[in-house]
Amino acid sequence: MLLEDLHVVLKVAEFRSITAAATNLDMRTATASAALKRVEAALGVELFIRTTRQLRLSSAGERYIPQCEQALSMLESAKQNMKDDLDIVDGELRLAVSSDLGRNIVLPWIDEFLAEYPKVSLRTHISDSNIDFYRDSVDMALRYGSPTDANIYGFKICNVPRFVCATQEYIDKHGEPLHPHDLPCHNGLVYQLSDIIHDVWEFSKDGTDFKIKVSANRASNDGDLVRRWCVAGQGIASKSGLDMSDDLLNDRVVRLLPDFELKPTELWLIFPSRQSITPAARLLRDMLKKKTAEVLSHLVDKGILDKSVLL
Repeated sequence: MLLEDLHVVLKVAEFRSITAAATNLDMRTATASAALKRVEAALGVELFIRTTRQLRLSSAGERYIPQCEQALSMLESAKQNMKDDLDIVDGELRLAVSSDLGRNIVLPWIDEFLAEYPKVSLRTHISDSNIDFYRDSVDMALRYGSPTDANIYGFKICNVPRFVCATQEYIDKHGEPLHPHDLPCHNGLVYQLSDIIHDVWEFSKDGTDFKIKVSANRASNDGDLVRRWCVAGQGIASKSGLDMSDDLLNDRVVRLLPDFELKPTELWLIFPSRQSITPAARLLRDMLKKKTAEVLSHLVDKGILDKSVLL
């Protein structure tokens, strides 16, 4: 009986679907189905009861799957202990990351990571769409916002401030907004997700909240494109401080309304299961914490960001 076949069986049990298990393992459904049949043939029992609408564990499967999972976990632990003794870091990282953060900030860091750990390989899924671990072939996702699903495992990377930004050329031409109420007189550059246009920006100052609906002639479901429009002087954007960090540090854009705080967010590295948190993934987490802290410190040093955000 092949260990690879047993991994397929456990994924089928996890997802209650051969198709979903195959997608997660990045293989054809027919290949996953064949692996399941080989295991059942070797055991002489059916592990799953199949109907046209669903797939569920049989009584034999209910007894076998937990023991199989425990056995494979022990084998993986023994394998990892050996690698730890030899200081071996390897494996494939299948990472989902948002468009702007991924292309312009994180991928150069990962280049450094792969250079330091040459036995690690990378697959990236770059998209601003919500990640479905049951559908997408990824083992981890770097996402803004704390996870709300209790079944998700994750590590907080950092607090992330958000800024309103524009180029100096745009300000010289159209004037600088001094209060959030001035924003409707300007051209907003807004983000769109799942057909919802995020054109209401929320600010706070001294305990008072302001919700401002901006006028916009450009909207995109790609955060990188919104940033590019901003850098090109097409209007004012509300963006993550990490996304805009390089542009702010190199004076391609300036921060507007510094006395009014946009609702901040958090950056998390999330996983669908504990098994996905490999030693390589932990090292990646540590690297992300270190790199983001450096970027935020540079923003503090330049006077763009208050040091309290780092606490």
